[in-house]
Amino acid sequence: MKAHEKLRKLNIEYIEQWVPYSILIGLFAGAGAVFFYTLLSITSHYLLGGIGHYYASPAGGEQGLLPIPEGVVSPGLLTDPHTWILVLLPAIGGLVAGIIIYTYAPEAEGHGTDAVIDAYHQNQGTIRKRVPIVKAISSAITIGTGGSAGREGPIAQIGAGFGTYLADRLKLDDSARRMMLICGAAGGIGSIFRAPFGGALFAISVLYRKDSEFESLVPAFISSITAYSVFCSVFGWGSLFTTPEYTFTHPVELVFDAVLGLLCGLVGIGFIKIFYGMRDMFRRANIKNYHKPAIGGLLLGILALLLQQTCGVGYMVFGMGYGIIQSAINGELVLGVMVLLVIAKILATSFTISSGGSGGVFAPSLVIGAVLGGAFGILANAAFPGIIGEMQATSFVLIGMAAMLSGVANVPIAAIVMVSELTGNYNLLPPLMFASTLAYLVASGWTIYEKQVSARVDSPAHREELTIDVLETAFVRDAMSVEIMPVHPPNSVQTVLNLIYKYGHIGYPVLDDDRLVGIVTFKDAERVPREDREWVLVREVMTTPPIVTYPDESLEDALRKLVLNDIGRLPVVDRDDQSKIVGILTKYDIIRLHAQLR
Repeated sequence: MKAHEKLRKLNIEYIEQWVPYSILIGLFAGAGAVFFYTLLSITSHYLLGGIGHYYASPAGGEQGLLPIPEGVVSPGLLTDPHTWILVLLPAIGGLVAGIIIYTYAPEAEGHGTDAVIDAYHQNQGTIRKRVPIVKAISSAITIGTGGSAGREGPIAQIGAGFGTYLADRLKLDDSARRMMLICGAAGGIGSIFRAPFGGALFAISVLYRKDSEFESLVPAFISSITAYSVFCSVFGWGSLFTTPEYTFTHPVELVFDAVLGLLCGLVGIGFIKIFYGMRDMFRRANIKNYHKPAIGGLLLGILALLLQQTCGVGYMVFGMGYGIIQSAINGELVLGVMVLLVIAKILATSFTISSGGSGGVFAPSLVIGAVLGGAFGILANAAFPGIIGEMQATSFVLIGMAAMLSGVANVPIAAIVMVSELTGNYNLLPPLMFASTLAYLVASGWTIYEKQVSARVDSPAHREELTIDVLETAFVRDAMSVEIMPVHPPNSVQTVLNLIYKYGHIGYPVLDDDRLVGIVTFKDAERVPREDREWVLVREVMTTPPIVTYPDESLEDALRKLVLNDIGRLPVVDRDDQSKIVGILTKYDIIRLHAQLR
């Protein structure tokens, strides 16, 4: 395709088609985010709070939909019945969510981002219509009863589901459906996290470990901005977390950022190993699928009880954990609590999601990174108070968030931008970039999203177009063989068979006075009865006129001729004199050149 034709196609698709489509998807994704956020707030308030008497503290930039009743104290004593309610509540929520998931949409289990990635690569971008509804309800129940999970996975699957639904209604092809899936995911994430830029970057980069869907960047931006505007028009503007005015003051700080980045990469690998090790353990368990989230919820409740009785922080493992991040930013958590929460949140998230519960791993990753960074900051301040002051110590909370997300999800750029937007703080870009890059390099062989593929070339979504691109740029003259072994019209069919047995070629051009008059193949010769092959001549069985190709024809067009006519070779002839043969092209020649070019 010529340059001006590509530009014209780009203008038509992005201006006349993708701008209105992206806005429409953004409106739906934003409305879906409003619905899911409201549902999640209600279930958390009335289940975890109203029944269990535990109200998780929100992020600093969030306004709760429902006021927390005055005089409610979180249960602590074993004699308090609400203590045991909190132990059992995640199990009950897991059972209810498991029944809903495995009855109506099994693909809604686990962290929804992986399901979106799998739909993009393996399922033509298709998500069943019921999945967004099932995902919203099951995730709200899981998180609302204390499950340690986030809202990124559910809202990504909800938004992507809207995108594919619209693509089907508009009767778009697979490529367009995949792009609308990305737009839906970007809109959902960008809106509910109040991070439109980061949400779009996350949606285009989380599909791969070392690549991105840059063709979808503009539609993803439009969708994310639209959805963000819808969501914030309802719930207010501003960033998710409130932070001090951090500043990057001295290059020496980068040494500490490097150490934290390496540490986040290593802890991220441990998180992934535990997460999927527990997932495999649950899958091997010989029990019904919908019972597994209940068992995971019970383990979570027991973990919370043990932590609450020993150090008074057990209930902090419930829910998304944004209050933990805000407390770490505010400097309200001590070193021992943050170290304990690193381990506890990894286990709690694995109990919840690896067992088949519904929720995302984005928020838990941020929490783990935040408390790891906060603990590191306290140690750095104690060891080097002249370099790392108290405010610099809490800045490591943000750096840890970005580094952990970068390492476990393989999205370094998106992680840097999203944490900056989540906190409304862009003054820490150098340390965020340095730590996130190192964490990404350390954990590059691992991922919390197992459906990611390495690069576009490895995705079935692009395999066909990449192959065609290679063949479009190569010509028949690049692959053909100039060593021609012909037969002649007076030769017998047995002569042809003797050549086939001797040299292995199953087709031969037929030349008469060096002029191409036909082609004869093994099939042509085999059709002649055995007793007649000595006296039946090639001119009687050859195919004429032969299907030919030309030296300046693209390999894509030549391959199409071979496939459509179900033949294995083509005579290559001069375009001006089609009786003059200059070579032979086979399927093997095309495959060999294609492998070399790739």
